[in-house]
Amino acid sequence: GRWHQVFTGIALRHRCKSVTAYERTKVHFRSLTDREIDAYISTGEPMDKAGAYGIQGIGAIFVDRIEGCFYNVMGLPVPRLALLLQEYGITLPEVKTLVRTGH
Repeated sequence: GRWHQVFTGIALRHRCKSVTAYERTKVHFRSLTDREIDAYISTGEPMDKAGAYGIQGIGAIFVDRIEGCFYNVMGLPVPRLALLLQEYGITLPEVKTLVRTGH
């Protein structure tokens, strides 16, 4: 049973305005047996993951506590991104429209 930290940086730039931020989330794994570790490795899941686990996949069974943003551990801290986008006057529902129209 050990803690680790997940950090994700975000940088946005539009015209002359730039904003940056980062999100930190602490994740605690329960104690694992060698058998559990070997079985997990044999699934192949850890081979293409940063940190060798996906909290949205099989690796979730090893996590017993999170302090911070779950989405950060998945790879994109959406709540933090939403706050940064608001600095540009954009709300998340508008992002779908911007992506769809290419603007």
